[in-house]
Amino acid sequence: MIGTVLAAVAGITAGGWSITFEEQSQRMALAYPDAEVALSGVLSFTSGGKDWRVAAPRDAVSSRLALVDPNDNVQGYLSFQADGGRLRILAYHRTAQAYEGVLTYAGETRFRPDAFACRTQPSPNDQVLRLASGDADSLLNDSLFSRAGDLALVFRAAGGVRLRAKGEAGHGFSLTGRIHEASEATFSIGVERDYYKSRYVPYYKPVDKKRCPRPPTGWMSWNVYFDTATAEDNLAEARLGKKYLQPFGLEFWSIESWQGNSDRLPVSKFYNMNLECNETQFPLGMKRLADDIRALGFRPGIWMAPFGTGSDAFYQAHKEWFLHRKDGSPISCWNGKYTLDPTVDEAVAHLRKIFDTASHEWGYEYFKIDGMSGRNHGYCAHLYERPEIKACFRHPECRDPFERCVRAFREGIGPDRVFLACQGHFTGPETASADASRTGADIVSPNCPVTWRNIMGQARCTLNQIFAHNIVFYADPDTLLVNDALDMEQARVTTTIVSLPGQMMFSGDKLAELKPERIRLLQQTLPVADVHPVALYPYFRDLPVWDLAVTRPFISYHVVALFNWEDKPKPIQVSMDDIGEPRDRRFVAYEFWTGSYLGETSFGVTMEVPARSVRLLAIHPVAPHPQYLSSDRHVTQGAVELKALAWKDLTLTSTVEVIGGFPMTVRYRVPAHFHLASCQVPDSVTAKTVMESPEVLAVTLETLATRDVAVSLKFDWRL
Repeated sequence: MIGTVLAAVAGITAGGWSITFEEQSQRMALAYPDAEVALSGVLSFTSGGKDWRVAAPRDAVSSRLALVDPNDNVQGYLSFQADGGRLRILAYHRTAQAYEGVLTYAGETRFRPDAFACRTQPSPNDQVLRLASGDADSLLNDSLFSRAGDLALVFRAAGGVRLRAKGEAGHGFSLTGRIHEASEATFSIGVERDYYKSRYVPYYKPVDKKRCPRPPTGWMSWNVYFDTATAEDNLAEARLGKKYLQPFGLEFWSIESWQGNSDRLPVSKFYNMNLECNETQFPLGMKRLADDIRALGFRPGIWMAPFGTGSDAFYQAHKEWFLHRKDGSPISCWNGKYTLDPTVDEAVAHLRKIFDTASHEWGYEYFKIDGMSGRNHGYCAHLYERPEIKACFRHPECRDPFERCVRAFREGIGPDRVFLACQGHFTGPETASADASRTGADIVSPNCPVTWRNIMGQARCTLNQIFAHNIVFYADPDTLLVNDALDMEQARVTTTIVSLPGQMMFSGDKLAELKPERIRLLQQTLPVADVHPVALYPYFRDLPVWDLAVTRPFISYHVVALFNWEDKPKPIQVSMDDIGEPRDRRFVAYEFWTGSYLGETSFGVTMEVPARSVRLLAIHPVAPHPQYLSSDRHVTQGAVELKALAWKDLTLTSTVEVIGGFPMTVRYRVPAHFHLASCQVPDSVTAKTVMESPEVLAVTLETLATRDVAVSLKFDWRL
């Protein structure tokens, strides 16, 4: 470490970091050019209610700064130590002094353009799942993360870290620490390369937003039809989907159990490798079905399980492509009576060919590829790793058998198709090729209805793997089922689990059998909100509070889910500390599912939540004037439908997207002394206003065609 001092300006180098300090302004700039990191801020130190100064070195040790008391005596130092991309700043006493004080370093930082604020240090007793839509501020954030670079800029300070989003200007930061007899103040600012790759995702590749800009949404038959759905069953459902779900953004219609011999489980008996379809259920073939789906305005999708086959004829014709024990008997797996040998070039080339055919000749655009990681050796990622199976490969020395298959899938379907790795996992090669991963277990057992146990499994898989969602792939918690096998409270729970974190939403109910309020649940998940994790690590317990922080240029608020996972009612509490908000600020809350206005709070909210239920709160900072509160259009209560918001000249103007033919209600808080004078909307829009309570104004909007609607609410103010 070397340094120079020129006219009360200190220039210090520590590893790859450069430190510049100007004594007059008390401003310190830090730069780590190798990772495009730059910080500039003011250093301050207070002791006993008095301000001290930081000074350039006053002795021959040019690698540190000095802490100077009000009498102009040097009483301590700031030293700098670098370890790779990590810079440690230590404030320490000159001798065994008795003074105490608080050191602060506050300013702005520039990092990668795509970086968002997040948390990388787990809390041992954390009860909150942290999510964000937009670059959300929180007192709990301690890092910035760049998807494109898999880079984390990590801040640590014993007295606390504060990060604030500043749009294109980067982020504001504040680090605080206390120096006293028992300890010294320490800050650290570190660049962590390969944050995900070195911990969890060895095949790290950021999700491809050009190919798949948002989590896929759609419908698939298996969870209620199981293996019996015909082409006409799928099209009949698609006609209803076109009416009720397509206007809200449903994109794909995906076909399951279409292969030869696929009308009855197990999957191992299906003809999974030769594109032979079940002619009884799909008499016109799979290309025609794709064309019919596309004609209804959906993108066609297809399920495939290609790691083996149940076809004796195909096996006999290509026996050398399959795995055999030493005695010559075939090895079976979940995908087939006969399991593919992935070290055989001809077999892998065949995989590439069948996917190319389904994609470019049949016209399918979404591929759900099953039998990947799973949880045991019934699935091929596990099977191909087992020593006794490796010994049976044609080429036992092959180091990447499963990866060869995954690459072949992508090469076959092409660069412009969506690839869901069903039972894929962030630890494997799927992340390098797939756009999405089925992180959840099956939401139903074969030929059984959905149960509370299934929903709990869906929640646990979400909690465990959501930290990779919208980073390396889109998470698929499995199908959202809202039929009468669940009571309405449980249907709301699974809707919240799927939708609040911005996961994939595939419906799977018989739509004609759903009551209007159940169809409404599906509509309230569409389109999927752009949500990313804030806590960049997995959870391994049932968290009762899920917090989505929504940030737009014109509004910032929280959507907080209070889950009661138990079999009896209980109070669930969320404090402002829990969601990273200051205690000295007042907030107002509205509950989505029950339509309850909860009023103002500065500490938090406690609600009695029924057994196996959820309550969903919109929590806004209190404004001194009328303000946006909630919308019944979407679970996120504004993250999707609210396009603009402004208050000026006693007028609240909001722009919301209204789906043609489907009324929606927007709610606003109206403080005392404000009274609605008029509500103006475009001529083609119908608006009905009603005061649901002394402080809640509901405006119901309806239009024939989907459009953004400007709502202008003029208020009078009087005592």
